[in-house]
Amino acid sequence: MSRQTWKPGNMLYPLPAVMVSCARPDERPNIITVAWAGTICSNPAMLSISVKPERYSYDIIRSTGEFVVNLTTKKLARATDYCGVRSGRDVDKFREMHLTAIPASFVSAPLIEESPVNIECRVKQILELGSHHMFVSEVLGVDVDDRYLDEKGKLHLNDSKLMVYSHGSYFSLGEPLGSFGFSVRKKPAGR
Repeated sequence: MSRQTWKPGNMLYPLPAVMVSCARPDERPNIITVAWAGTICSNPAMLSISVKPERYSYDIIRSTGEFVVNLTTKKLARATDYCGVRSGRDVDKFREMHLTAIPASFVSAPLIEESPVNIECRVKQILELGSHHMFVSEVLGVDVDDRYLDEKGKLHLNDSKLMVYSHGSYFSLGEPLGSFGFSVRKKPAGR
């Protein structure tokens, strides 16, 4: 087996491809697609997104200190890509992609109604790291589409056909390989 060593780069894939919605008072809301997003703490619930300072949404998020992370699905693939390659300076992404902006409970940025899960965030710290600045943010609330809840209120998020980004391409998540802890779970007697 042979291996090559490449120069330093970001090869941590796949990543969640999320649409981040943001808004300033008296301006139309905007959406930016972000693949550099992740969980950073569970208590308090916190996540981060990394955005280039030259992006239109960067100034909106920096000035308001708020945004919403909207999970994406196979049905949202075209909108997700579009919102990552078009600038909100030039187009109304909600209108162009036929997305519905609905009020959030804790922040002034809107939720994207078509998303199965919307995560309302408030910026706690901005780390200026180089090409991207990281918005370290507290999760204030999570909004869930009722279509993915069963009669007992359990969320079946994987039924939404979540989407990820890997090395320049988008993928719909595939077959389940196991659930958390399956490798150490005791097998039922008789098996």
